[in-house]
Amino acid sequence: MTEPTAVSLVSLALAHESAVRHVTGTAHYIDDTAKPAGTLHVAPGWCREVAQGRLLGVDLTAVRAHPGVVTVLTAADVPGVNDCSPSIGGDPIFAEDRIRFHGQVVFAVVAETRAQARAAARLARFEVEAERPAVSVADALDRGSDVLPPYEFRKGAASEALAAAPHRLSESFFVCGQEHFYLETQVAYAEPMEGGEIRLLSSTQHPTEVSHVAARALALPEAMVACDCRRMGGGFGGKESQATQWAVIAALAARATVRPAELRLDRDDDMIMTGKRHDMRVDWHVGFDDVGRLSAVDVSFLARCGHSADLSQGVVDRTLFHADNAYDYPAATIRSRRLLTDTVSNTAFRGFGGPQGVAFAERAMDAIAFRLGLDPLDVRYANLYPDAGAPAHGVTPYGQVVDGGLLGALMRELEETSDYRARAAEIAAWNLTSSFLRRGIALTPVKFGISFTLTHLNQAGALVNVYADGSVAVNHGGTEMGQGLHTKILQVVADVFGLSLGRVRIAATSTAKVPNTAPTAASSGSDLNGMAALRAATAIRDRLARVAAGLLDCPVEQVRFAGGRVHGGEASHSFADVARQAHLARVSLSATGFYATPDIVWDRVAAHGRPFFYFAQGAACAEVIVDTLTGESRVGRVDLLHDVGRSLNPAIDLGQIEGYRLGPGGDRRIPYESLKKFMINHGIPLDRFEENERRILVVD
Repeated sequence: MTEPTAVSLVSLALAHESAVRHVTGTAHYIDDTAKPAGTLHVAPGWCREVAQGRLLGVDLTAVRAHPGVVTVLTAADVPGVNDCSPSIGGDPIFAEDRIRFHGQVVFAVVAETRAQARAAARLARFEVEAERPAVSVADALDRGSDVLPPYEFRKGAASEALAAAPHRLSESFFVCGQEHFYLETQVAYAEPMEGGEIRLLSSTQHPTEVSHVAARALALPEAMVACDCRRMGGGFGGKESQATQWAVIAALAARATVRPAELRLDRDDDMIMTGKRHDMRVDWHVGFDDVGRLSAVDVSFLARCGHSADLSQGVVDRTLFHADNAYDYPAATIRSRRLLTDTVSNTAFRGFGGPQGVAFAERAMDAIAFRLGLDPLDVRYANLYPDAGAPAHGVTPYGQVVDGGLLGALMRELEETSDYRARAAEIAAWNLTSSFLRRGIALTPVKFGISFTLTHLNQAGALVNVYADGSVAVNHGGTEMGQGLHTKILQVVADVFGLSLGRVRIAATSTAKVPNTAPTAASSGSDLNGMAALRAATAIRDRLARVAAGLLDCPVEQVRFAGGRVHGGEASHSFADVARQAHLARVSLSATGFYATPDIVWDRVAAHGRPFFYFAQGAACAEVIVDTLTGESRVGRVDLLHDVGRSLNPAIDLGQIEGYRLGPGGDRRIPYESLKKFMINHGIPLDRFEENERRILVVD
């Protein structure tokens, strides 16, 4: 008999599991799902005239009298805790005695139609004793307001090393905030069930948190509040904690009316009411020698956090973790302040604070090079963490040994393949002849720690069910926001059973199936949930192997799953037949899998440990052109080199690295021209790459 060919689905470049549905408009998002007759619509109400001050009273008479209004919810209608904070507190669902920021929700209108709810929400009359708000880093510093205590990392004696350095340099600069601009705005649907239970559909990266906070607000056990999420229309961190409030308000509406209720934010309201990337002022001092090698770093990150903590502890901690980026600082003091302002609370955003730290490290490399008249690439080489084969390894300012370094090798390869030196020389010559246009080129590395720095979040669960006909269903704790996580989980499970992807179905993420999950964030979704699904599927496969060994009359060690069949000795049975026989033999075909990231430890009080399981490493060579009269800039060419380990799906990983651009076709529900006009009106860049400008190499 020919040995069965086992073609692994893992590492194949396969299409996204919802790709066809995405492009044909049949992929259901929450607003697309069929709702029962009688579903109500919810709109938040807020004071548009005042940014901050004492709330003396709200007249809702006209709101309640508006046609179609069923009820109006305020803080008095919250049976449990009037707070939607992810952990620390200070985020009221409905404002009570103070307006803390422009856009803060004071009440919610529940009406028969969305238009009626939105119209009624504008009829409230507020009595507010306005106060001057603090809206910037400078404002917060002037009044000395912090939302959390200062925090810092220390390595060696930075102040002494700085004083002794042959050269010193200092500077301040700002890292601006950023709007998430997910295509699907914040949306949630709540349905009352028997016995007082609530079923939630939420566009969230963290269904467990939505379930937890909704249960707390409703004064119910978490087991009575299930939260499902099949997919999001984008998240980028903006739906990690910020999705919760809208789901909770929808749940309160469903409880109050005993009718299903949906809340979907208008785009403008979404941008006003939800947090952004943390903007920061960065004050830094460095000491270095004649070749640009650092001897000391002293840097302070002053983060504008908004009116509450939200996720600012973790976000700004992550800024500190990445303030070294790829560089081995001999001595460093890395400080942070989390400043309280009277603005919407800033929140998670792709990179979770890391990009702000990286921006400092790379700005310092450039500034040193300009001071010494050196090529910035050579200054970067002088400061890199040693590669894995070096006699000694670098140590981060928080105590983790960097023992798997690839940065030098990656950068040298990219320097050659991007033709960096020749292009830099050509650009320098070109700039001498241009009156106001300037071109620039840089080759920069990245070292990004992979794990949640809140250690208990590094866990995942999965549920795998094999049916008697041989089909398979998978639930796991991760959420899909277009990044392809569900596709990768399907590949892992199908590969374990030797099945085609068509025989395995991914189900909506549900707290009723997999509880106590971590958010899909920190670039860890595939690692955590993939391992949990692998363990669940393997447990079932091992049971099936014992059944198959009896059917095939061979040792269990010889049983192989491939091509939709189970092989052993000179015979084989279909996977469906083995599943059916296992069912008849009363063998369980359901299993849970659990995974916790090993070998990580972090002591935040001591600011020391090994918080990351590994570091993702890569490099980019980017060329831009800037109009020095208008400030307009354009990306000309980008070469990327990234170490991804063993890619679970190269097509999806390349798509994540490349990003996307808007095309003239657009989306069936968001006309391209309308979207473009909205972006222009709100100052959102429309930069587009030219053809053949991206050169990407993924290294495994």
